[in-house]
Amino acid sequence: MNTSDLIGSRRLTCLLLLLAPLWLAASGFAEENDPLRVLVWNAWRGGNEVESGPEKVLQVIRDVQPDLVLMQESYDIDGDRPTLGRWIAEKLGWEVHQAESPHLCILTPMKIEATFFHDNWHGLGVRITDAAQRTFVAWSIWLDYRAYITYELRDRPEQSDEELLAAEDVRSTRLQEAQALMKHLKDAGQLELEVPLLVGGDWNNPSHLDWTIDTTRVYRNRRALPLPVSTLMQEEGFTDTFRAVHPNPVQRPGLTWSPMFRVNSEGKAQGFERIDRLYLKNPKSGAWKLEPVASHVLPVVWESDSIPTEKRTFPSDHGAVVVDLNWVKGD
Repeated sequence: MNTSDLIGSRRLTCLLLLLAPLWLAASGFAEENDPLRVLVWNAWRGGNEVESGPEKVLQVIRDVQPDLVLMQESYDIDGDRPTLGRWIAEKLGWEVHQAESPHLCILTPMKIEATFFHDNWHGLGVRITDAAQRTFVAWSIWLDYRAYITYELRDRPEQSDEELLAAEDVRSTRLQEAQALMKHLKDAGQLELEVPLLVGGDWNNPSHLDWTIDTTRVYRNRRALPLPVSTLMQEEGFTDTFRAVHPNPVQRPGLTWSPMFRVNSEGKAQGFERIDRLYLKNPKSGAWKLEPVASHVLPVVWESDSIPTEKRTFPSDHGAVVVDLNWVKGD
């Protein structure tokens, strides 16, 4: 090889080294700690309860820049527009799965490979493989709103623990709905996947991780009880992603109900709780897992309750949960 050939070879090598990161990024090369941002949000009746509500929901999503949105109450937008989720997907150029559900919806800029269905009101899911060929399954869920346990305790503080817990499976069907969802996932083989499984939505109840002895000293309407729905999720091997990042419920309550309302129509104090949650179940074996690394709830600052509901900037009565996860190599 003569001198000019050697110089040319070195130049080519340098060029390839410079272009390698760009080529790897373009080809979706998988790296540890690549992020996945998930937004879990009940968008409140299709955004119809506030002025320009759908546009405000869209703006929140644009600001958050999530990779995945697990939405509830994606109802028809007032007027000639479609359901909220479908309209947002059209505006962003994203993929959407809502099927025949009146309100459950999943939005993503990634390719949806497969869709799953459990119940029009209580659960639908997707399988997604990202540009780096990492696959995960995600479900958007909603449970019965009746007999909200914090209101039950507020209105009848004298009741026994047993009577109070009956709010979850006697005066409502939340526990039965969660059990049915877990059975569906088990029968479909999704509780033993070799890829991460995400289940998020509006659970309409607090977590046993939040109803602790310490929080009973801070909140008037709490008891240290094994609340059954969140306990079920823990027993099935799921991690509460917000509590994984923020384990102290006193310092970081993560309240999602309700930034819109401070009192009810009778002037009674609100039952503030973290009822919107994202659960993660990682595979026992597999190439990739997800690790929660950060989480926060929007709005960061609650608007004054002197502002009429229809004039609010934040368009929902539920806080929006943002969870940042990192991809990590499996065992």
